[in-house]
Amino acid sequence: MLKDKIKKLDLWDLALIKLAVVAFVLFLITVPNPADNGIMAWVQSVHWAWFLVVAIIFAIRPQMKVWKKK
Repeated sequence: MLKDKIKKLDLWDLALIKLAVVAFVLFLITVPNPADNGIMAWVQSVHWAWFLVVAIIFAIRPQMKVWKKK
């Protein structure tokens, strides 16, 4: 059943899934205490909610296609 739903995904959906995962990982990075060097400092200086919102936005279209009933 899940294989049939995954076959509905196109290139855009796969790219959006990957971006959603990246945004969610950035969200998880911001939860602990911030570090003060390089990209980690930038990631942790951004409020965690932004990464969560971006992850949700990127995941909407692929999820709609996967769970859409015919």
